[in-house]
Amino acid sequence: MSERNALLRRTRVWLAVFVVCLVLSGLTAFPLVHELHWTQSLLHHTPIGDRLPGLTGWIDRVRAGVDTADADYPFLLYGTDWLAFAHLVIAVAFYGVLRDPVRNVWVVEFAMIACAGIIPVALICGPLRGIPFWWSLIDMSFGVFGVIPLYVVRRKIKVLEAMGERVPVPA
Repeated sequence: MSERNALLRRTRVWLAVFVVCLVLSGLTAFPLVHELHWTQSLLHHTPIGDRLPGLTGWIDRVRAGVDTADADYPFLLYGTDWLAFAHLVIAVAFYGVLRDPVRNVWVVEFAMIACAGIIPVALICGPLRGIPFWWSLIDMSFGVFGVIPLYVVRRKIKVLEAMGERVPVPA
């Protein structure tokens, strides 16, 4: 296998991992009510809840809010459905990068900008919505950890670009 093909394969593996994480992140936004019930049960029936009382209290509060919204204002949860859909749509955009990374490097750069944008949104909107700062840190970690594979992919794509030649498109 040529050096270029090996690099292309490694690039596609990094991309695939990122896309799988993006899809999983999106899919978990659909069953929000059930996930909160499961999480609350886990926290109240295991030692985790005793060790993390702040988290347990926060999940209790969030579950109460989501249960109220689900019972009285279910249309509010439609927003999380759109959040899930957005994650899935963004994941689809990476199909072009998988096919031709050099030509579609802009998608990776766009995603890196989006990861950076998570931080100001969490820092501004979190306090406005009464989100505990430690939870905003968790939200910001998605941007920090998301940009790492994207940075690696971008560097690999730039090496591919410097090597020249067209990238073979998989069937």
